[in-house]
Amino acid sequence: MGGSHERSAAYGPVHGLLPADTTEDVRTRGAGVSRQIAVLPVGSHEQHGPFLPLATDTLVACAIARAVAGSYPVHLLPPVTVSCSHEHAAWPGTVSISAVTLHAVVRDIADSLRRSGVDTLVLVNGHGGNYVLGNVVQEASARGERMALFPAPEDWEAAREHAGVVTSLLTDMHAGEIETSILLHTSPEVLRPGYETSDHVSDDRRHLLTTGMSAYTDSGVIGRPSLGTAEKGKELLASLADSFGAYFSLLTSDS
Repeated sequence: MGGSHERSAAYGPVHGLLPADTTEDVRTRGAGVSRQIAVLPVGSHEQHGPFLPLATDTLVACAIARAVAGSYPVHLLPPVTVSCSHEHAAWPGTVSISAVTLHAVVRDIADSLRRSGVDTLVLVNGHGGNYVLGNVVQEASARGERMALFPAPEDWEAAREHAGVVTSLLTDMHAGEIETSILLHTSPEVLRPGYETSDHVSDDRRHLLTTGMSAYTDSGVIGRPSLGTAEKGKELLASLADSFGAYFSLLTSDS
């Protein structure tokens, strides 16, 4: 699982949201490396039912980034904590920015990194509604820049199977088995009571972009959080860290 690579500095407190690197840590990690990679967690601030926090997607993205940094020499960046959550607008607490703004933020961060000698950026996306991130990566790649979006659906599917997650990716859309498991492993103190009895399945969501989530769930949950366990969360992150190896090889190659 990438164990031969130098371990990156870990995130500091606040549930792993903020990297604790100094400028010397970054300088040392980049010394003698032909191509440096920065990892940007992208989360959201949106409802996750009555038992998971609004910051769930940010916590998940940071957990994945932390797992990646545990095996590969990458520069961890602080997360983008508000993104494109318009489908959750019916619930109190949800905050969104436009896709245009998110696109611009990522472009600006990538430009700034290149000016400081870091020419490769990986976006670790924790929110499925951030469709624009795929366009950001496509456009950057067409310009000859090095950028990637992680995890892909195939990475999530491999992680689901590795961890013994029962619910399919289609059914486990929001605040379900996967997200509950990861937070039970990394931040159990943020969960409220109720996930054990909040399962809700709504697999046909063809009008989601038009109607938003409220047409498919009253609670805000679509999935089976009752099946979540800390052990599954641990194995999900281990599998994702392993999957990142292919991205690391691709992004550090000279081709």
